[in-house]
Amino acid sequence: MMAEPSDNPFRAGLARERTPGPCVLVLFGCRGDLARRKIVPALGRLAQHGLLPPSFALLGVGRVELSDEAFREEMRPSLEKSGASDEVAAGLLSTFHYRQFDTSSEDGAASLKERLDEIDRSHGTGGNRLFYLSTPPSAFEPIVRRLDEYRKLCAGEPGSQRIIVEKPFGRDLSSARELNRTLLGVFDESEVYRIDHYLGKETVQNLLVLRFANAIFEPLWNRRYIDHVQISVSESLGVEGRGGYYEESGALRDMIQNHLLQLLCLVAMEPPAALDAEAIRDERRKVLRSIRPLTTAEVPLVTVRGQYGKGSIDGRPVPGYREEESVADDSRTETYAALRLDVDNWRWAGVPFFLRTGKRLPKKVSEVSIHFKDIPHRLFDDGGGRDAWNANVLSLRIQPDEGVSLRFGTKVPGFDIRIRPVKMDFQYGTSFGTAPPEAYERLVLDALIGDPTLFIRGDVAEEAWKLVMPILEVWENTPPDYPNYAAGSFGPAAADEMLERDDCTWRRL
Repeated sequence: MMAEPSDNPFRAGLARERTPGPCVLVLFGCRGDLARRKIVPALGRLAQHGLLPPSFALLGVGRVELSDEAFREEMRPSLEKSGASDEVAAGLLSTFHYRQFDTSSEDGAASLKERLDEIDRSHGTGGNRLFYLSTPPSAFEPIVRRLDEYRKLCAGEPGSQRIIVEKPFGRDLSSARELNRTLLGVFDESEVYRIDHYLGKETVQNLLVLRFANAIFEPLWNRRYIDHVQISVSESLGVEGRGGYYEESGALRDMIQNHLLQLLCLVAMEPPAALDAEAIRDERRKVLRSIRPLTTAEVPLVTVRGQYGKGSIDGRPVPGYREEESVADDSRTETYAALRLDVDNWRWAGVPFFLRTGKRLPKKVSEVSIHFKDIPHRLFDDGGGRDAWNANVLSLRIQPDEGVSLRFGTKVPGFDIRIRPVKMDFQYGTSFGTAPPEAYERLVLDALIGDPTLFIRGDVAEEAWKLVMPILEVWENTPPDYPNYAAGSFGPAAADEMLERDDCTWRRL
């Protein structure tokens, strides 16, 4: 049984979390899946912990006509799932409002201003706005154009005007640049929050603390001691009715271009000059610029793509990707992608970074594993095989069961010297007596406060696209042989062969 947080010595003396100032969260796409599953429940948990300001309101914006009362009833189930008490949920719901908004309407900006002025008067929000684009990417540009008109109408109003943009941030380098131009034509870069929910996960944030707050790790964090790094995001689910979206995306765009490359940046970055947003984001950009660009000839050697066929997950049969709803019978979309990347700088020269992600794999697991080099001389030769000697792995489990484990070799009890790998485990829930905040809970709070540290800067997004463009171009011009892995397996055999060329194997998840 877990200890109550108040009785837990690990939590003793912790300062109270930050609280944002007065604000209206203007949520475009308020009736969509993301808003219902993630954003509104995150607000409920923040309210339950007393982290929303007393002067707070939410204005849901959608295309259909709806009353405030009807909107609140639609959002009530999402708040109930958040774990907020009935009293807290009722209080938060009373701050929810709704406005029909048509981007093609000439008076859209004036209508939005009128509604927000009313909310300012009734809730004391003081003209502070956080716009949240929880919409399909096709709606980003027309909404931003109307917000440009709105800002001109609000010139001189007190308070900040910030905007959160959901992924995908572009489909390729040119569309990402165009979206940046659109956003920065209306907002300053300091006002734009490009969200990547992986950066809000507790273990991801703990990467910086683990490295830079512990003297035992940072001296080893380089090419002299580390053999290679693996970053894995394994999903047991398929496309879950989102075949239309996934057909336009694929694993490389959906996961590697954003989530996995950002994880790589946190593993490989240099210590920032200061603990502030721009210093940290500068170091992440330096990592992306240090990754060796792939040539057309290299792409087939250091990348693998796959698409799942029929198989079974947890003992139940599941269809292949091409049998999923809204997926073409001859689809060339990859549901699995793996890469080998090199960071060409003094710290990491010669250390390969292996990234993999896939759908319909046996487990839902996300982790970063640091594989240290073999010992220089095998003093104890007990015949335990390679696994006994390559024992040192530092693993950061992002989901599920967030935590950190260190694997090392130890003697098996007995009269003979036999070595086997064992693990020391740290889990957040066990040690701190409480589950870590959900990613959206942290990111929404940071955006309300005005802290962009965990968000993607525009130049960083463009650098990530530059890295994957050669892969996309080669894959587009090379017909794949699909399906090439069964649902319930760990992906195509070619992914194992790619690591074998570096005398490595994928870590068992």
